[in-house]
Amino acid sequence: MSVTAIIGSRGRMGAMLMERLEAAGQAVRGVDMPLTPDVLAGACAGADVALLCVPAAVLGEVAMLAAPHLRAGAVLADIASVKMLPVRAMRRAYAGPVVGTHPLFGPSPRSDYTAVCVTPAEETDDDAARVVEGLFEAMGCTTFRSTPEAHDRAMAAVQGLNFITSVAYFAMLSQRDDIVPFLTPSLQRRTEAARSMLTSDAALFTGIFESNPMSQDVVREYRSFLNVAAGGDVDVLTALAGRWFREH
Repeated sequence: MSVTAIIGSRGRMGAMLMERLEAAGQAVRGVDMPLTPDVLAGACAGADVALLCVPAAVLGEVAMLAAPHLRAGAVLADIASVKMLPVRAMRRAYAGPVVGTHPLFGPSPRSDYTAVCVTPAEETDDDAARVVEGLFEAMGCTTFRSTPEAHDRAMAAVQGLNFITSVAYFAMLSQRDDIVPFLTPSLQRRTEAARSMLTSDAALFTGIFESNPMSQDVVREYRSFLNVAAGGDVDVLTALAGRWFREH
């Protein structure tokens, strides 16, 4: 049976994945801070996959610590919400197969959403990618492949822009105490939808936004649509928005 080492097993994602892998009958070892050489050597000994479940900001450092303990041919993988920088960091740290992944469902997944994006490094062969895909599929997930660049371009719009436009909107409202008597149910619904992202998870989403090389490009693209509204051509925007709802 293949063995998976979860590095960062006490974090929300690491703990969830470890629990689900164990429930699926997979052999898994979990380690967390402090990541000493002895701790990493024990976790990685004979492991087929080392899965880095750590923030993108420290992923390169952790990859450097883990890589010397991997057996030849073992796969080094991660679950960060951005992919270009983590995949590059893992390739710098490790000469073997590198596979980026992004479980799109977060640490508390809905039963009806199990998608995982898999982004193998260019030189990584298909067999290594399939090993990692098999881990997620054993947990009941569905996988699809992409490149790190395509992933980050998409997530800058899906995840990053959702965060940054909400931040900007509520930052503006924070300067407008005069509107409080006018709050509508629709604004209250938007407030509740954004509350966790902008309070308890603000540091997480800020880190994701800042770690994505595509973030600024997507903000500039969005700004061009705001300029259309500022010019009074709202009907153009509603027509384009309507197309999204018709097609998706």
